[in-house]
Amino acid sequence: ALRNTTTDAKNRALTEAARLIRADSAAILAANALDIQAAKNAGMTEAMQDRLLLNPVRVEGMAKGLDDIVALPDPVGAIVEEWQRPNGLKISRVRVPIGVIGVIYEARPNVTADAGALCIKSGNVVVLRGGSDSFHSSRAIVDLIRRALSAAGLPEDCVQLVPTTDRAAVGELLKAMDWLDLIVPRGGRSLIDRVTAESRVPVLRHYEGLCHVYVDRDADVAMARDIVANAKMRRVSVCGAAETLLIDKAAL
Repeated sequence: ALRNTTTDAKNRALTEAARLIRADSAAILAANALDIQAAKNAGMTEAMQDRLLLNPVRVEGMAKGLDDIVALPDPVGAIVEEWQRPNGLKISRVRVPIGVIGVIYEARPNVTADAGALCIKSGNVVVLRGGSDSFHSSRAIVDLIRRALSAAGLPEDCVQLVPTTDRAAVGELLKAMDWLDLIVPRGGRSLIDRVTAESRVPVLRHYEGLCHVYVDRDADVAMARDIVANAKMRRVSVCGAAETLLIDKAAL
């Protein structure tokens, strides 16, 4: 159903999901409070708690992220390349959905909304397996996305959340080659290494980031200062925070 639906239907679902996230933000924050309390009880570091924490600004950021995905062009059916053979045969390379994607990720609950929305837009069914630390938050977010799918006339099961925090569930996903077409792990090195080593399903992985900021000799110094500060201090706990600063000597 999702593979064959229209761009308009997918965008309606995403727009409704954004609206529900804004309208039911109190429910998301209440679920997140359960996760935060459990994290404190378990002795989680403050930096990791910050990655897990949702507040009104971050919930609005999730909703805005869905709005941004609505504005993206629909990749399904886009012609990437086409050519004609000497015998007159016309050949095209056309984007199509992958199928059923399993996404395994760690503590940040906003990934639940991001991954679900990107898969809807690209026509792919998704099975989400977030970190156990963010289970209540992710479940609240997925419930809203599923309601939005239904409102747009699409099956709720286009977006699913593994309904357990048992770590054995990850192993089951990695063996589900009859059910999943692709696994996408998002997290630290230990998660990526485990998925790469154990998966019998094709894996699309990232690895250790190279979050560098480079200040060129011709850079506007005031602008560079603002960019560098934002790259690290906007939110130091995220994986995209700057790790290395490189400055051309001539800029000093």
